[in-house]
Amino acid sequence: MARRVPAAVLHATARLRRPTRRTRTNHAPSGKTHPEPLTLTPHPNPWLRSLTLAAVVLLGAWLGLLVVGNVRAPVGPMNTTMALRPSLTGGTKINVSPLGALELDTHKAPVRLDVNVDQLDETRAQALVDHPERLSGLQDEVAQDVADDTLNLAVRSCVAVVSGATALGLVVYRRPRRALAAGGLALALLAACGTSAYATWNPKAVLEPKFSGLLSSAPSLVGSARSIVTEFDVYQKELARLVTNVTKLYDVTSTLPAYQPDPSTIRVLHVSDIHLNPASWKIIASLVEQYDINVIVDSGDTMDHGTATENGFLDPVADLGAPYVWVRGNHDSTTTQDYLKKMKNVRVLDDGRAVTVAGLRFAGIGDPQYTPDRTAERGDRAEELAGARLASALRDQRNAGTPVDVAIAHEPSAAREADGDVPLVLSGHLHHEGMEVMKYGTRLRIEGSTGGSGLRAVEGKYPDPIEASVLYFDRDSRRLQAWDEIKLGGLGRTTAEVARHLVDENQPGATPSPTSPTPSSSDSPTTPTNATPRSPNPSP
Repeated sequence: MARRVPAAVLHATARLRRPTRRTRTNHAPSGKTHPEPLTLTPHPNPWLRSLTLAAVVLLGAWLGLLVVGNVRAPVGPMNTTMALRPSLTGGTKINVSPLGALELDTHKAPVRLDVNVDQLDETRAQALVDHPERLSGLQDEVAQDVADDTLNLAVRSCVAVVSGATALGLVVYRRPRRALAAGGLALALLAACGTSAYATWNPKAVLEPKFSGLLSSAPSLVGSARSIVTEFDVYQKELARLVTNVTKLYDVTSTLPAYQPDPSTIRVLHVSDIHLNPASWKIIASLVEQYDINVIVDSGDTMDHGTATENGFLDPVADLGAPYVWVRGNHDSTTTQDYLKKMKNVRVLDDGRAVTVAGLRFAGIGDPQYTPDRTAERGDRAEELAGARLASALRDQRNAGTPVDVAIAHEPSAAREADGDVPLVLSGHLHHEGMEVMKYGTRLRIEGSTGGSGLRAVEGKYPDPIEASVLYFDRDSRRLQAWDEIKLGGLGRTTAEVARHLVDENQPGATPSPTSPTPSSSDSPTTPTNATPRSPNPSP
């Protein structure tokens, strides 16, 4: 007789023997049923789900900003369009079509503020012309307009990113909860970007704008360096200055205004390494006219081989419209130097010779090596000895009561020997620009190639840019206040960039450095401002 199995055991056994796949029964017309396996849906990879959500949030927020995130608003006499755009560097970009654009490093965040100047409102502009007394209140009006427009832009951007992310979430997920989650994350992302921008906000960035566009528009749009360095503590005034300059460029007559430089500022155009590029003379002449240059400084390598047959290339120097101070480079021969000495507006400096031009005292030394053939080896020792001779001459000038304001040497290694003996020394040779303050306080300015590396520019895959600088000096202290780096596209290119820089002691909040008095016959020996004296260099 079989033993009876308890019901509980049978029930447990049945559960263990259940199939791992669920079955669905199909009823055939004959009445018979056929089981059909039904596979369970696996859960998606959590990383893939997170990446998908992030893509939906970012793409939806960007589309929302692109479609409905713009704010059209008046700023002073101009009609503008303001918008937030994704960016890796942040900052603010002011587009002044068709003249170019100003880039300001106002904040660090993954969003950029774009301001497009659409047009000048003729009625408001004419009101300023008819009532110039209103210009005194323009800065307050502009500041208030910008504040109101920025608030409107923030609100509209919030609506745009939430709407865009939510709408795209509905398309992708087709579930309201998922779509709302995407919208909420987009809003949180925008809030984080706004917090980052607020924490890194730098309103003084308007003092050092970078201009890209038509070179002829740069002086008027960037503005006067004298007013910048003397009024850098008032952000609203600088903001109004930018708006005023843009207004001038959008004059109802559609003509660009003449650049009105501050008469108390000395402007020096620094060029170098022209290397026999004839296009350089037209560029230099244009810069002299646009910036009202007082003196041109050429730190050498004007020629390529320095032969007598190349001398005719130098003839346009006489018609550049400003005095020309020149030192010999390693591609310039004594034949080149003798030819330039015969020109009335040229001052050739060598062996530490000093001259006063346009209110500044210059001293320089020619390159001791003549190596037009690039296979010839150059010796650093010769450059150091030349720099030591220049430093010795600078100290003699200072001891005589006629300190030098600017020293010039073609090779940077020679220029470095003047550290501590002059406030500023200019050089070239490297074909790329640079600025540094050396150990003993002397500022070294290395200029790029104003000839785009000359006729040899076609040897490389990409053309070298044409570079020059405008240096702004205070007429009373004869010290550098600011400089503009000018970079033009190389051979066959038409781009132009102008970047404004202030010297450290002229930055907002910095303690002004002392200035030495104007030397006279009764003055005792003085030490150059911003340079610390050091022990004399041994004479070679």
